[in-house]
Amino acid sequence: MNNKTIFGTYEWAFKNANFINGCSHNCLYCYSKEMAIRYKRKTTKNWEKEEINFAQLNKTFKKIDGTIMFPSSHDITPANLDKSIEFLKKLIIPGNKVLIVSKPHLIVIKRLCKELSNYKKDMLFRFTIGSIDTQTLKSWEPNAPTFEERFSALKYAFKSGFKTSVSCEPMLDNKTFQLVKKLEPYVSDSIWLGKANFLLRRLKMNGNKSTKALKLATDLLDSQNEANINELYNLLKHNKKVKWKESIKKIVNLDLAQVKGLDK
Repeated sequence: MNNKTIFGTYEWAFKNANFINGCSHNCLYCYSKEMAIRYKRKTTKNWEKEEINFAQLNKTFKKIDGTIMFPSSHDITPANLDKSIEFLKKLIIPGNKVLIVSKPHLIVIKRLCKELSNYKKDMLFRFTIGSIDTQTLKSWEPNAPTFEERFSALKYAFKSGFKTSVSCEPMLDNKTFQLVKKLEPYVSDSIWLGKANFLLRRLKMNGNKSTKALKLATDLLDSQNEANINELYNLLKHNKKVKWKESIKKIVNLDLAQVKGLDK
């Protein structure tokens, strides 16, 4: 038992795996971009350039107890898809359980489903979809796929027989209830809901200091006040597919995770 509160990706997985520094999606709120800039691995100017860490790519993985999440600090994009498949096979073939998290490009998911069809039992897709509205997504995640493409990717993976789940963290507007209802027929596992964390700090560190960006952030934070979070919780608390990230559990008085990777 770990007495420390578990949050972030460790609510989902025991271990993270990555092999790229940078992400072409360039999301405004990205925690990985913030960390890379803070520790001088990247700058606001070159974050979008995806640089392969060959030491990580060529690493040999053994079977571990607990789920491995890939990726956690970048995404799987068309540009890095071939290497991502190579890396994923190194994770899965030893017998590991792998959580694949992505803002999904349909072309990427189709290829992953084809290349990894023999490993369905060891995989869980978790697609990040923070809003049902493409314009909202584009405001926050300028180079990531539209809602329509992400929804198509979710349906494709589900209909192909893969285990599917969704991350709506951060929730990017007040349409989360509608989003859940639209997505849940194609979710076999869970839909995770969470607030925007350290939003203003991350926007500023990531170089998003314009009046427009800061207004977008303050409006979102205002909409995620305790009253609205409690209202959303009461609407969805009986939905067995919905799970709550630490940021919401604190508000609605749910027990916080104490063990890494339980995914609940």
